[in-house]
Amino acid sequence: MNQIANLLILEKPITMWLGIIILIFILFTATIATLNKKSINTIPWKWHYIMARITIILTILHVVLLLVKNI
Repeated sequence: MNQIANLLILEKPITMWLGIIILIFILFTATIATLNKKSINTIPWKWHYIMARITIILTILHVVLLLVKNI
């Protein structure tokens, strides 16, 4: 697990890239909710819950990698 936490992609730690991906997922999840609230149903409401679950899983992975890296 420590090897994964110290993995570099384009000379940046994987935890940085994972944080950027999480931010994109959070923004996409919020966009789905906002569009559906305004009755713009181009993306079905069920995708809001799917994206939220994926975001939570990625966030837990991100925190675990950071904790492993700092120990």
